[in-house]
Amino acid sequence: MKIIIIIIIIIAFLIPNSQTTNTSSCLDRCGDVEIPFPFGSGENCYLEPKYLITCTNSTAYLTDSTIIVENISLKDGEMSVMQFVTKDCYSKKGTPEAINPYNSIWLSDFTISATKNKFVALGCDTYGTIVAYRGNRKYTTGCISSCDKIDEDQLRKSCSGVVGCCETPITSGLKNFTVWLSSFYNHTYVWDFNPCSYAFVVDESKFKFSSFEALRNTEKQPLVLDWSIGVVSCDEAVKLTNYSCKANSKCVNSNNGIGYLCQCLNGYHGNPYHPQGCQDIDECKSITSLCNNGECRNLPGTWKCECPKGFLLNATGTGCDKDFKQSHNKRAVILYAALGTTIGLLALLTTSFLVWWKVKKRELTNLREKFFKQNGGLILQQQLSTQLSREESQSTKIFSEEELQRATNNFHEDRIVGKGGYGIVYKGIMPNNKVVAIKRSKLGVQTETEQFINEVTVLLQISHRNVVRLLGCCLETETPLLVYDFVSNGTLSQHIHEKSRDAQVLSWDLRVKIAEEIARVPAYLHSECSTPIIHRDVKTTNILLDENYIAKVSDFGASRLIPLNKSELTTLVQGTLGYLDPEYFQSGQLTDKSDVYSFGVVLLELLTSKKAVSFERLENERNLAMLFLKSMQEDSLIEILDKSIVQEGRIEAIKKVAKLASMCLSVKGQERPTMKEVATELEGLRIMEKHPWREENNLSPEESEYLLGDTAMVNAFQIDIDSEMYSTCTGCNNSKNCILIPYNHGR
Repeated sequence: MKIIIIIIIIIAFLIPNSQTTNTSSCLDRCGDVEIPFPFGSGENCYLEPKYLITCTNSTAYLTDSTIIVENISLKDGEMSVMQFVTKDCYSKKGTPEAINPYNSIWLSDFTISATKNKFVALGCDTYGTIVAYRGNRKYTTGCISSCDKIDEDQLRKSCSGVVGCCETPITSGLKNFTVWLSSFYNHTYVWDFNPCSYAFVVDESKFKFSSFEALRNTEKQPLVLDWSIGVVSCDEAVKLTNYSCKANSKCVNSNNGIGYLCQCLNGYHGNPYHPQGCQDIDECKSITSLCNNGECRNLPGTWKCECPKGFLLNATGTGCDKDFKQSHNKRAVILYAALGTTIGLLALLTTSFLVWWKVKKRELTNLREKFFKQNGGLILQQQLSTQLSREESQSTKIFSEEELQRATNNFHEDRIVGKGGYGIVYKGIMPNNKVVAIKRSKLGVQTETEQFINEVTVLLQISHRNVVRLLGCCLETETPLLVYDFVSNGTLSQHIHEKSRDAQVLSWDLRVKIAEEIARVPAYLHSECSTPIIHRDVKTTNILLDENYIAKVSDFGASRLIPLNKSELTTLVQGTLGYLDPEYFQSGQLTDKSDVYSFGVVLLELLTSKKAVSFERLENERNLAMLFLKSMQEDSLIEILDKSIVQEGRIEAIKKVAKLASMCLSVKGQERPTMKEVATELEGLRIMEKHPWREENNLSPEESEYLLGDTAMVNAFQIDIDSEMYSTCTGCNNSKNCILIPYNHGR
């Protein structure tokens, strides 16, 4: 019996493992596509099932899918595949044609390359959206293309900034994406020259527009996917038994943050995943000019020169030079020469270091002066010294870079308290233990510097208890810095939309108080400043609350000064998606009524505790303004109100505020009240609620109709994508993410 067991053990050792990868009999090419290991096209030819390449009629497919593989790169960890073009076509009457307006790729083992791809949408009545996933988190972005004519010659040169086309970058680490297409008016207004919309994620180095006719006949576009080995980093992978980097190779972490890649060491080439590993490069054969007057000897991963008698290896080690040493005292000569050289080098190094130190110090001084001028320091300094009173000049100062570095622990990540459209906000602690907020604009973005200068210019003219006070600024860094009073209780948006277990629920009285305080700021800016100011970005994330729940309006980077002899200003359309005035969006004419519209949306958030724009709601309810106006028309307002304020039983007061909000949301600016009227109405409402000495039914008709008279319900616009800042002339800035959806066919 023991003999039988021993024989079985011997046979088990002798029989080869059927799971061992044998690449000698595997196809290394399918048509024009090379198939390097860990990919393979047959049984036991690939590392894992996800690396299977199915070769059918000389066409390579990824695993058992219909996705065509065009190229596989071992060095970059990338794979080029073909993806369907999403098309959305209509008849002249606006009837959709039988073309699928969305396409998907579901590959949980591969990510979309953020460095090689971009999202493109083409058409004149088009908005495209891409929905993808990073882990379990959903990611949505897209862009808008709207125009009344198309210049295909311009489109052939570039999509950026050209009518009929928009594009947006792809965020890293995304998988399993779906591309959606839709139209505002079913192409009925542009059908004669543009009956279709197109959208796709594409390798930007391969995409070149030729014509819309050619695009209609194009089924697929190239797309780059990132691939890697496993899901752990190199530090953990080297400890595993299935570590994939073979002989003479090294491990590098994947660029997309998942898994790792293998690379051959210097002096080696080949496939680092192949069981045989990387092979030595024979430099002596590949470089014919090596080892002049000597013999080249190849070594593993390197080489060396061997010199014959009478020759010495030169200083670079690449050849042999004749040895002219003849006398016995040559060693002493060399010693003295070396000593003199050493002393000379030390003196030279010391002198060089002193010169370098002085030059660097001067360069640092010049650089700070350059940044000071670049950041508008001369203008701001002049304003601080001439435009402000003596007391204001003393309270607003110019900080040094060192002061703010110490206050923020060198701008450490744990001091970040917020990130917005114009930069990052840090919490700082000054030497006198005063807590401040330090706003830093984005690095290398010229428009951010302009917004910084604009914000300082505006804030220097504002003195209001409900505006965050500017303490000073720093102008000697590449990225300008603003220093404010620190408001400790977060934003209004956080209190409404991000309620924690211990957060205080905002009562109706507190909401009305906050609304009145907010309204008084644009009212002050519009009518009480020496030069009227339009904030242009009124929203709940720009409204801070202190420990006593007093509202403080912040972020004046988008604000504009309006000359006294003008009531409107033509500007690039700029604002936050969901709060943007539709009349301003269409005409580009900025007026004080644009702030009224944005404040109306803030009122809706206070009434409903819903976000201004949300993809989590139904498509026709994503825009809060549209949802509100619809509920007013259908007399179903109570269904969208925050249940906590409904339970307080102040329905009549709530209806008054809702009526006021509906007037603020009128599409025509001339039909909206002024912010001063809005603030007065809210103040009156608070007084009536505190001191109801008269029954509401006893009010005169003139008083009842003061600001809550009938106002026609008008069309509203929904603008949405991740609540980022939006800026464009007549449509959407192609470098930003945005979606525009008109309702009720309003134009």
